[in-house]
Parts: sequence; structure tokens; C-alpha cells
Amino acid sequence: MKLQATSGTLSLIRYNPPPFSPPHRCTTPFSLPKHRLFMAACIDTSRAETAQTNQLSCEPNGSHLDDHMYKFANFCRPSFSDLVSCVPMSQNGRKRIHTSTVEDDLCGADLWLKIQDEARSDVEQEPILSSYYYSLILSHKSLESALANHLSIKLSNSSLPSSTLYDLFMGVLVEDGEIMGAVKDDLRAVKERDPACISYVQCLVNFKGFLACQAHRVAHRLWSQGRKILALVIQNRVSEAFAVDIHPGAKIGRGILLDHATGVVIGETAVIGDDVSILHNVTLGGTGKVSGDRHPKLGDGVLIGAGTCILGNVRIGDGAKVGAGSVVLKEVPPKTTAVGNPARLVGGKENPIKLDKIPSFTMDQTSHISEWSDYVI
Repeated sequence: MKLQATSGTLSLIRYNPPPFSPPHRCTTPFSLPKHRLFMAACIDTSRAETAQTNQLSCEPNGSHLDDHMYKFANFCRPSFSDLVSCVPMSQNGRKRIHTSTVEDDLCGADLWLKIQDEARSDVEQEPILSSYYYSLILSHKSLESALANHLSIKLSNSSLPSSTLYDLFMGVLVEDGEIMGAVKDDLRAVKERDPACISYVQCLVNFKGFLACQAHRVAHRLWSQGRKILALVIQNRVSEAFAVDIHPGAKIGRGILLDHATGVVIGETAVIGDDVSILHNVTLGGTGKVSGDRHPKLGDGVLIGAGTCILGNVRIGDGAKVGAGSVVLKEVPPKTTAVGNPARLVGGKENPIKLDKIPSFTMDQTSHISEWSDYVI
């Protein structure tokens, strides 16, 4: 209310604040209707067009996509058309593949805009959640801020206030662009591989496997900086809040899916490559009698089924698959399948059956069952 004097009298005039407007959108090469913002042009790069620089690419100054990249994309998903993603190269210099549709592959700021649009759509469907979505998504100017805020609320307690955790998480996420690149790759991985994930915003807000992985990334950064006590506190709070226990010393790549995630345990010297999918109740542990480098090493594109135990400093090769409930104590060669307790290679040790697709992308956990089991009902 405000007062206004007219003709010697005072009258009350109601003040109507301006309607809420979303944060400023960054400019795009061309305008799109609001509901079609997800159609990112950066993905639409066919083999025929790679001879010249794509001005609408996420990386217009980057190197051209070569024929090897195309062949590997078709190897991962042979049913796909010849559209190849412009995902940045991984930190070790290898080109990474994100095999998704044009709809699901978004670049940088476009992903954050898509998350905000999804939040507004959810509010339209469920107005009772307007304050919830405003505090978690719509009041924030960046993905870094929203993620730091959400993690700080989830992991805080009476003696560890959310404001302290927010400052800590925000500082690490803003300072380390590599972590935020991994966060976005993880969002895409969950949305593409998990049929239960109906939107990016649902992954960011509700998927505890995703949240536990991002909290670990912050804890690992602190561990690497020598701030081990603080890193261990975050590990403990993640274990209590999400039932996921990842030692801050463990090294985890990009494009990670922790599906359901309950009961996942990852030891201090474990290493997980890029584009790996791990289901619930998986242990990457030691044998209990070795010190030093004592935990498993997972290559790129690996799928680990639910309830699996991989013990000791053993390697699971690139593109390998371990069946649910298995106990692995020895190395699993690339592109093979190991099942059982103790685990054995499908097809035998001398001539194991080779997988023709990347298992972490297909999420196929029952292929070749007739090759190793006479199970019937």
C-alpha cells in the first residue's frame, strides 16, 4: 500500500508489483519458440557437413569430426542416423561420444535454460510446487548456484549449516569449470540411459545417484587440495543422506549414471572411466588384506549390474559388462561379459563372446543369457 494526497485528503492506492520475469536469456544464433529451445543446433552435424566449420556448433573453432568418430558413434548405436555430437574432448585428450538424440543433447547455457523451462512447465501442472521450484531452480541465475544450493540443503544438519556448505560448494563449482562440464555430462547420461528420468530438472532435483556423484566431485577436489578432513565430512554426510559411500580419493570420469544408487560403495583408490553405468548395491572394494592401491579400475563404457562386488586392484576393460549379483576377483577383458559367483566370462576364458555395442549405453543386462545359463521357469 502507499499513501497519496488528493484535494486535501489521503487515499490508499494498492501497489501491484511487476510480474516475475525469468533470468536474462543468453542470445542464440537464431530465435526459437519457447517450447522448442531444446532443439539445439549444435548437434545437427552430419558427415557430409563436417568438411567445413559449423557456425552453429558448441565449438565452432574446434577440430573437425573425423571418420573414426563417426564409425565409433555407429558402433555405440548402429541404429542411429549419421548425426554426431559436438561434445568437448575429455581431459585426457580422447574424443568422447554422447550418443543421444538431437532433443536430448544440449550445450552449455542451453541445458540450464532447458532445466528452467522444465521447471516452469512443472509449476504449470502442479501450482502447489511453485515455491519449491522457485527456491530450487527459478530463483537462481546459473546451474552452479542451483546445484550448490540443493546439495547444501540436502547435506546440512544442526551443526553443519546450509549457508556454510553453500559457500563451499559454490566456490568449488565456480572455480573449477571441469567439474561443471562433468556435471552436465552426467545430466545428459541420466536423461538418456534411465527410462525413469522424465526430464533434466527431475534428475537435478530428485535423483540421489546424480546428487551423490556431484557431491563427490566437490569432495574429491578438496581431497586433491589436501583438505582431507573437510572432504571426509562431505563423504560422511553423503553416505547418511543418500546411502551412497564414495571415498573422496576415488577418481570418477564423466557421463556417469548411478542408477538408483542405494548401497553403492566405492573405495579410496578406485578409478572409474567415462560413460560408465553402475546400478544399486555395487561394491568396488578391497580384498581386506592389502594396503596402498587396492581397489578396482573400471574402463570407459562399462556396465556394472545390481548387487555386484568387484574386489581388489583388478581392471574391468573398456566396454565390458558384469552381470547382476556377480563377484569379480580377476581382470575382465574389454567388450566381454562376466557373470556369476565367482564371475566367469560368457563364452569361456579362451574364446569369450565379444560385445558389439557399448553396454553402459544400451543398459542391456540380459543379452547372451542362453549362452551361459539354462535358467527356466
